[in-house]
Amino acid sequence: MTTKQPDGWSSKLGVIMAVAGSAVGLGNFLRFPGLVADKETGGGAFLIAYFISLLIVGLPVCWIEWTLGRFGGSCGYNSSAGIFHAVIGRPWGKYVGILGFIVPVGVYFYYVVIESWCLGYAWTSFSGGLDLGKDAAAYATHFRDFAGLSADGSVLGLKGPFLFFVGVFLLNYVIIYRGLSKGIEFICKWGMPLLIFIALVLLVRVLTLGTPDPTRPELSVWNGLGYMWNPDDVLGGLAKPAVWLKASSQVFFTLSVGFGVIISYASYVKRNDDVVLSGLTATSANEFCEVGLGGMITVPAAYAFLGASAVAGGTFALGFNVLPQVFASMPYGHLFGGLFFTLLFIAAITSSLSMLQPGIAFLEEGLGLDRKGSVALLGLVTAVGCTLVVWFSEGLKALSTVDFWIGDVGIFLQGTILVYVFNLAFGFEKGWTEAHHGADIAIPRFFRPIIRWVAPAYLTLVFLMFMLRNLAGWNLSFTAPAFSPTEPVLDLIGGEGHPPSGVARLTVLFLIIFTVFTVVLIQRAGERWNRR
Repeated sequence: MTTKQPDGWSSKLGVIMAVAGSAVGLGNFLRFPGLVADKETGGGAFLIAYFISLLIVGLPVCWIEWTLGRFGGSCGYNSSAGIFHAVIGRPWGKYVGILGFIVPVGVYFYYVVIESWCLGYAWTSFSGGLDLGKDAAAYATHFRDFAGLSADGSVLGLKGPFLFFVGVFLLNYVIIYRGLSKGIEFICKWGMPLLIFIALVLLVRVLTLGTPDPTRPELSVWNGLGYMWNPDDVLGGLAKPAVWLKASSQVFFTLSVGFGVIISYASYVKRNDDVVLSGLTATSANEFCEVGLGGMITVPAAYAFLGASAVAGGTFALGFNVLPQVFASMPYGHLFGGLFFTLLFIAAITSSLSMLQPGIAFLEEGLGLDRKGSVALLGLVTAVGCTLVVWFSEGLKALSTVDFWIGDVGIFLQGTILVYVFNLAFGFEKGWTEAHHGADIAIPRFFRPIIRWVAPAYLTLVFLMFMLRNLAGWNLSFTAPAFSPTEPVLDLIGGEGHPPSGVARLTVLFLIIFTVFTVVLIQRAGERWNRR
């Protein structure tokens, strides 16, 4: 009788590429440029808040997840619930890790839908179907029809958008079924270098655009870069709570911090692997892609052709309305447009795969399912959630509601929980020693007070600000999450004078049922772990 070998990474490079692939996603090439270019909260003030947030919470929480994940893996656990069960050592400890299942699976509900848009636009661009002339309304109409923004259920049926969604959904599960080394690691080892190569090609093309229209010398690539990076009214911008909220949210989103992904990935590394260097390397790769590539491609190109008004329309408008029009205005634009949306698709699929792995790990170790059983069960759960998002496509109400509760609130909560568990339940000194086990480099000592005191205080303060602005109805004009082009948050969740829409109520009800379902699964898993 042969014993099945446990799943794991084949190399140190493989796990770093996988974590980098998880972090490098749509947030790097769409969300970040859109936030920097925002007239109200973007520019130099946003960048200062962004880099402060990266230093205070991004990198430290990343190291915390790597440390707790490796420790949990040495105890035989690969899911967030199992790792917290081992770290806290109390019967209720496993429930603290509930968001490590809910957040990645919940984000997958809508992330894979956007991923299918990227593949569909890449195909359409390469075939010349995105060259719709100079009428901006034509591009907005194309995206509205493709994404089904005009009516619920309009994308269903044997037609392009729905077929792309089904194909991408199945592709994710075919890859995840192959496991860590043969599935996720293989895709990321090839996908990440290809992604960076395409991004560099696009960056060179953008930086050589110069001034496309000689009659309007103010519209140039360099002025587009200045529009993003010039530190206008820094003090006034830093005084706005929204700047800090958006900057912190972007750091969490872009690094996959609080997703439950890194802690699961780290549980598969060997006991003596260097988690300090691995965390720093993965973070550096993500920041290079986000600041050095994503921030230098989209907004400068759009500004050079269409001006400042075109880059301030939001994430979706910039990515799927403005940029296709930009590519149509340049020579061989269908090729460069196809490359750009291929880049987005590669970035998206390396991230969406990482969202499935924590769920697979939990179902396997918590319920004792084999790979086929865990993939089938998780596939059923995500199919229901994705169907909700795909069906209620009008105005993206379902997508925006899930993004707010899971992609914003859930990630903030999970990141805050990680810091407190590391400092209190695990013990800061024990955690600091554990992080340096097998490390070739040491975490600089000035991070000790940051991890111990500054990060918990900062996260708590930012989260309270976030909840007050979004739930207490203090600011009725607060804009929707970055993935929503139209809906105010309070129209989705309710607030003073803003009753939630029917779709939002239904979506929240589904998320409550999903949470209860997860609690039941964790309770069953706890019984199994206690017997073991």
